[in-house]
Amino acid sequence: MIYHAVARSDWTAAADRPYAPASLAAEGFVHCSADVATTLAVVNAFYRDSPRPLLVLVVDEHRLTARTEWEAAAPTPPPGVAEDVLFPHVFGPLDREAVTEVLEVVWDGAGRAVELTPHH
Repeated sequence: MIYHAVARSDWTAAADRPYAPASLAAEGFVHCSADVATTLAVVNAFYRDSPRPLLVLVVDEHRLTARTEWEAAAPTPPPGVAEDVLFPHVFGPLDREAVTEVLEVVWDGAGRAVELTPHH
């Protein structure tokens, strides 16, 4: 499984189509993470000011129609992530059928992402 952070409003905007975030058009791929700890580090580095609730999609990469490549972070990984960690980049939209679970980011009093819980 791979993980992708998304604002709920973006995830629900076009529920009848595969999910294609702005990064797909801008960079050619959808940013994902390999595990919960890395996902939380990414959220804390890049999504602290995002609209809430912030969701994390749990994606079965084998059910995606687009190819996934594991690549190093460029220029560097976010704080708390080792230099040798590879990130799954999906070179196409995320098929909704590949999303096996939707989690919600839990924030602490200081505004840091601390865990993921099932989204209802």
